[in-house]
Amino acid sequence: MTPWGGGAGFPNRCYSRLMASSSDHEPEECSRVPEPAAHLTEPGAAGAPDANRDLPPRRRPRAALPRPDRRELAAVFAGGALGTLARAGLAEAFPHSATAWPWPTFAVNIVAAFLLGYFVTRLQERLPLSSYRRPLLGTGLCGGLSTFSTMQLEIVKMLDAHAWALAVGYTAASVAAGYAAIQLSTAMVRRVRVRVR
Repeated sequence: MTPWGGGAGFPNRCYSRLMASSSDHEPEECSRVPEPAAHLTEPGAAGAPDANRDLPPRRRPRAALPRPDRRELAAVFAGGALGTLARAGLAEAFPHSATAWPWPTFAVNIVAAFLLGYFVTRLQERLPLSSYRRPLLGTGLCGGLSTFSTMQLEIVKMLDAHAWALAVGYTAASVAAGYAAIQLSTAMVRRVRVRVR
């Protein structure tokens, strides 16, 4: 209740009629302002009009995607093209049967592992940072030169030809020689002392 006698901010307005004599007073005539219905004032009540009904739904702001570096993409493309052409040339020059040791694939995978360890270690620990050397030489050249899919296909052909020992030996030798090549190239780079001027 409000001090005026009404509720919810709607006072009862009373108008007194002053008489000539101060002792005689007629009863006050009050005109009460009708209060609005509850469903018009209370939000969420049944039948209350929804003010946000006609508003469009809020859209969440989309996260801005970083723009690709065209030079970096070009470096990856150029290195990958060189590596892929070199691997394809070796495969065409030295064909082999399903029951023979796949020397071209084995050689390119080991060489790619060696170069990857060398480039990554040297570029990260010995040379100034560059935005395009690592994509060109690491992701591009070494990624295009090595091939895991061809290695899998050759192993499947060996298994189909029932060359079980050859398949197991080729898989084990490829994994072991690849890790050994990375360790060797990394150690070679770190063995060279950095000259401080």
